[in-house]
Amino acid sequence: MTQNSHKAYELLLKNVGTIIHGKDESIKLVLTAWFAGGHILIEDNPGTGKTMLAKSVAKSVNIEFGRVQFTPDLLPSDITGSMIYDETSKEFQFNRGPVFSSILLADEINRATPRTQSALLEAMGEFQVTVDRSTHKLDSEFFVIATQNPIEQHGTFPLPEAQLDRFSMKIGMGYPGRESELQMLMGRLNDDPFSKLAAVVRKEHIQEIKKVVAGIKLTEATMKYILDVVEKTRSHPEISLPASPRASISLMKIGQAYSFISGDDFVRPGTIYKLLPYVLEHRIAQTNESRFQGRKKSEILAEILDKVRVPTK
Repeated sequence: MTQNSHKAYELLLKNVGTIIHGKDESIKLVLTAWFAGGHILIEDNPGTGKTMLAKSVAKSVNIEFGRVQFTPDLLPSDITGSMIYDETSKEFQFNRGPVFSSILLADEINRATPRTQSALLEAMGEFQVTVDRSTHKLDSEFFVIATQNPIEQHGTFPLPEAQLDRFSMKIGMGYPGRESELQMLMGRLNDDPFSKLAAVVRKEHIQEIKKVVAGIKLTEATMKYILDVVEKTRSHPEISLPASPRASISLMKIGQAYSFISGDDFVRPGTIYKLLPYVLEHRIAQTNESRFQGRKKSEILAEILDKVRVPTK
């Protein structure tokens, strides 16, 4: 069963790779977040393939897909849905929004106001939506792939800390290598390969993968390593908002999912070390003094990692 699950993952990775060239690691991280039952935030400059990556993952699975293009005038009800009066039944009926999908692409999420951004909080944290005092359950495989442009760009709103904490990981795309970009150009010379992209796995495959991921083992030493790093963020003088317990849980589950992808049946401490920046950096906040000094969160986190011993097994 494990072999079948890993084969399904490999088919998914290969299929998305026919559209997103030279970015296998980015694809793996997106799938890791999904297999871990979390959500992912992709930040990079416009035109680097963030949206296409999200759409390619969704199209590669025979699963319901929703998309919201975030803009300054977007309302929370545009995401969750709203109550509409039905003339036939003479009653108010709930009209479901795009959040009622298995994969939701929240495109350019930081172009909407914080009030609208917060409409996803309950959905991402509890897999449900409350509208007009009525609670509506979301799909069990609900997965948010959010994209955002760097906050230095015009017309963007920084995501609230509570919203950032709901994302299991935050990654970047970067520009493709020369050969990968040449391959991309040649593939789009006469047609659009995305239009020919077909689903290669089903929802049942994703559910089985998640069961396998949940069975990936962690030693007590690896768990203590996670806690050692998280606790260091809580005592660092340059960090005003440290990593939360949700961050510890996310790191454990992300470690399980990435270990599955790597073909391991247990989480290696080195895997946790590799994933730490993706899981923690967006969750912590610097003090004003630290920012004024030109320090970056990545530098602070790197210093913390250097001070915490990685278990040997």
